[in-house]
Amino acid sequence: MKNKWLSFFTGKIQLQVMGTGIERFLNECIRRGIPLFDVKRKDQIVFLYILLSDVHVFRKTIRDFDCKCRFLKRKGLPFLLQKSKRNSGFTLGIAAFFVIMFLLSNMIWKIDISGANPETEHQIRQELNRIGIKKGRLQFLIMTPQKIQQSLTKKVENITWVGIELNGTALHMKVVEKNEPEKEKGISPRHIIAKKDATISSMFVEKGEPLVTVNEHVKKGQKLVSGLIGNEEDEEEDKQKVGAKGEIFGETWYRSTVTVPLETSFDVFTGKVKTRHKLSSGFLSVPFWGFSFKEEKLSDPKTETEEHPLHFFKFTLPFTYVKETTRESEKVKRVYTKKEAAREAIKMGKQDVRKKIGDDGKIISEKVLHETSENGKVKLIILYQVIEDIVQTTPIVQETKE
Repeated sequence: MKNKWLSFFTGKIQLQVMGTGIERFLNECIRRGIPLFDVKRKDQIVFLYILLSDVHVFRKTIRDFDCKCRFLKRKGLPFLLQKSKRNSGFTLGIAAFFVIMFLLSNMIWKIDISGANPETEHQIRQELNRIGIKKGRLQFLIMTPQKIQQSLTKKVENITWVGIELNGTALHMKVVEKNEPEKEKGISPRHIIAKKDATISSMFVEKGEPLVTVNEHVKKGQKLVSGLIGNEEDEEEDKQKVGAKGEIFGETWYRSTVTVPLETSFDVFTGKVKTRHKLSSGFLSVPFWGFSFKEEKLSDPKTETEEHPLHFFKFTLPFTYVKETTRESEKVKRVYTKKEAAREAIKMGKQDVRKKIGDDGKIISEKVLHETSENGKVKLIILYQVIEDIVQTTPIVQETKE
């Protein structure tokens, strides 16, 4: 017998059967494959349900028996749809209500930012507006929280980390700002020493007594500015102790070894993109937009998936909106000549040195000390001459006389 639960979708009808030989009539219905369910008898009357699709066969069968039937109730989706046509305004109103409430439940109505000062919060909100994150936007049409996090940490310089949580219709952000060094209110007595071997190129001493001059070569650990101020005739314990402060830049050298292959293969996108929109629930995924039965196959495709859970009021629905973006890629071989590989090696070495000397430092020149080419690779040993900050502080230790 067919599943009674499915009868809601196909439609069912309750009948009242009267007459003689009802049992033989019911047996004949079963022999002809007419499902009968919820059969009840009251005296000489039988109440039963049949499927809407079996009405024609049922009428044809009852003609051969001395029985009569009367339709009592109609149940199921086909009859509900028929009623809804007669009350189209009411039906459309209910449908519009659920659609509007569904859309409102999946919009962003609040963006909460905590842990940031007003200036940083303003920068974050500007970046959010640039990438389309604003109040009233549908959640499944914006970036995922992971991509929002990557964009903010990359574009907003004042933050080191941002945690993003989408809770209902509210987007909560917890920001950790960079620890800016506080201005030193009181510097303890100290000297300035060289943190590495260098030739002084420029210096500006704000506090303390300079012990070296420009163009002087200094060794690592050598005292550059003394934190003891006083006359030369004064004993060390009689001199005033201050926190030495200043900017001292020196010429230093970095030795870098860089290897560059003459041939390199890597993937690039061709520009062909296919986007599919799906509705997913558990292991079932149903595409509803951006698909066709005759699709052009992409060579070496790279697929990126974004998932957005759907909500209705405060409830999370067991459905997820999935946006699947597939890009066509191809292998590209890059071939360098030896001269091009050497230039690339120098450039790569510069990038590595810049990371070491910081934003205040600069590269003056570079010199290739040794160059070899073997096994399809060019290897360079490069000496970079740079100017960088060589300041390092050390506290003043009270020396005792013997």
